[in-house]
Amino acid sequence: MAIATATAVPASLPSSGTRSKRLSVLIVSTLAFTACFMVWMMFGVIGIPIKKALNLNATQFGLLTAMPVLTGSLIRVPLGIWTDRFGGRIVMAALMAATIPAIYLMAYATAYWHFLVIGLFVGLAGGSFSVGTPYVARWFPKNQQGFAMGVYGAGNSGAAVNKFIAPVLMVAFGWAVVPQVYAAVMLGVLALFWMFSASDPAHLAPSTLKFSDQLKALKDPKVLKYCQYYSIVFGGYVALSLWMVQYYVGEYGLDVRIAALLAACFSLPGGVLRAVGGWLADKYGAHSITWWVMWVSWICLFLLSYPQTSLTVQTIHGVTTFHIGLNVYGFTGLMFILGIAWAFGKASVFKYISDDYPKNIGAISGIVGLAGGLGGFVLPILFGALLDLTAVRSSAFMLMYGVVWVSLIWMYFTEVRRAPLLGDPMSLAATPVRA
Repeated sequence: MAIATATAVPASLPSSGTRSKRLSVLIVSTLAFTACFMVWMMFGVIGIPIKKALNLNATQFGLLTAMPVLTGSLIRVPLGIWTDRFGGRIVMAALMAATIPAIYLMAYATAYWHFLVIGLFVGLAGGSFSVGTPYVARWFPKNQQGFAMGVYGAGNSGAAVNKFIAPVLMVAFGWAVVPQVYAAVMLGVLALFWMFSASDPAHLAPSTLKFSDQLKALKDPKVLKYCQYYSIVFGGYVALSLWMVQYYVGEYGLDVRIAALLAACFSLPGGVLRAVGGWLADKYGAHSITWWVMWVSWICLFLLSYPQTSLTVQTIHGVTTFHIGLNVYGFTGLMFILGIAWAFGKASVFKYISDDYPKNIGAISGIVGLAGGLGGFVLPILFGALLDLTAVRSSAFMLMYGVVWVSLIWMYFTEVRRAPLLGDPMSLAATPVRA
């Protein structure tokens, strides 16, 4: 099913766009997104001493880490639409400025509800993805948009930056210094963004375009499918980025600094390699990359799901006990591979969008981003609930394994299986004829 977008923004590169201006916009936008994502993932590290101080259970900790993700997700659709209407430069600058007071006030929170409420306002930073994606994409020709959006999306590495910076500040000065430093960083990045970014009136949607017209995409089954994909590769990335530090501390008994460093082995490739995923999606097609991403995810999550197990066997020589489970090195290696796969997947999903909806990137990316963000909100809470219920830490990966199964089945029946029926002798990895 297609949606009407005849009145939306043209996707062609404006004649006024020079190479230097494009690169400047891409660089400062990526820097701004990195800072926003670093702030958005702040609770993944400072939440550990807060959990201890407030004596929170796993479910409460999951809710604490997820609160910023909620608002950062819900605001993505309107931000994408406002970017189409008013331009990415002004919307991004206003969004960053709005988060600074809340980031600074986080240092003075003392009660659990303080952190939850302030976290909602800090979470606005997470909506920056739906601003920068259409803003950056429209400065580049179509055959380079996947790469451009991938470079911008590499700002996800802010999750890894948070894991490098926050533990050092926390150990040296206490957790309350972290939001104060982050507020200063956000202010500095805002100034740089405003100085070196640019705007082009040709990128704006016409004033006759209605909010309801842009939301018609919600009725498109392809959009719903891309939402499902993105809830894994982005929602899962956000959720595990928030969850991994405390997982290492609890499962392997590591110091928080070592735990954060190892957790960055997942967060860092999951961010910076998104640009590579965009280039691969441009070259081989969105379907080919996404299909293999789902299979790699399925294998990794299957292995990660297996809990630490001791198996006692009666042999002819007596009782023998075997231990089955991942040590910290095997676990980190699988997380590293999963991070790479999801970096490619995040880029390939948005390549689908730029291919199928070139005139409505802002609204569609906002909707898909909303789905991914809501995945990042719901999953940490479910991780905590499952841990409280089963007392098995790997239950988080069992849940993700099931979610990946849904996407694989959906992709098979709507993309892989359909093509041969239409007379296309493609292989499983070839680009399909999509509905």
